[in-house]
Amino acid sequence: MQNPTSIDAVQTLLAGQDYVCGRALGTVTYLALRLGRPLFLEGEAGTGKTEIAKALAAGLGRRLIRLQCYEGLDAASAVYEWNFAGQMIAIRAAEASGGVDRGHLKDELFTEDYLVERPLLQAMRPQPGGASVLLIDEIDRTDEPFEAFLLEALSDFQVTIPELGTIRAPEPPIVILTSNRTREVHDALKRRCLYHWVDYPTFEREIEILHARAPEAAGVLSREVVAFVQRLRTEDLFKKPGVAETIDWAKCLLALDVISLSPEVIADTLGAILKYQDDIAKLQGSEAKRILDEVRASLEPA
Repeated sequence: MQNPTSIDAVQTLLAGQDYVCGRALGTVTYLALRLGRPLFLEGEAGTGKTEIAKALAAGLGRRLIRLQCYEGLDAASAVYEWNFAGQMIAIRAAEASGGVDRGHLKDELFTEDYLVERPLLQAMRPQPGGASVLLIDEIDRTDEPFEAFLLEALSDFQVTIPELGTIRAPEPPIVILTSNRTREVHDALKRRCLYHWVDYPTFEREIEILHARAPEAAGVLSREVVAFVQRLRTEDLFKKPGVAETIDWAKCLLALDVISLSPEVIADTLGAILKYQDDIAKLQGSEAKRILDEVRASLEPA
């Protein structure tokens, strides 16, 4: 499928994958596609940054290639490695047959037959259906040397393998980088990209998202769930619940045949929205009831 030709088309494409996209995010996504620029999405965990890459790939019918970042990730791990086990078998087989020509054997060992492609190299390869969507997830978990390497790779859309030479993408991939802002990413990398801060959605937008992802949730339960989660985000918590937790909690409540929140149900299912025991402990006892009462009061017609 061809790239969308307007902002509205981007929003429609993403909506077809149950991703509710606001105008600002739709605009920067359209521009990234139109200009062939990487899209840098920054924001709190669970606000839908990773999901937009999945929705875009599914909507366009493209392959999604994901590079999950972590501390200590280096260029070799992100690009390629050699199949050492296969190379050792080939060496032993050659030695067993006798008459080993070491120079010729070396040339045979370092070919694409023994090359294990990692996400960045995969993204440089031609893909059926068009350029892939390359998701570089949680770039803030890596370090500055990897950022510098990535900046170069994304500038030219090529990587170099010493034994094989430079491999250049015939068609640049659609690149989406995400960051939870556990540390600041270097300005040089951000300047290479179009930037958008993905914030927590408004009440109405989060209701839309919940209806798209958990349509079986009744109106009363949906409004209570969203209002309760949004109220939790104003509390002094170690980790505030994201939209992903809103959806997970609603699905858990549906599995328990809950039609309306109660302090008891909240206490039993807090693990779906809060992931740290200290945060859960704050909501024990009368605290959950207090917040629920405030939520219900806010939802009553004026």
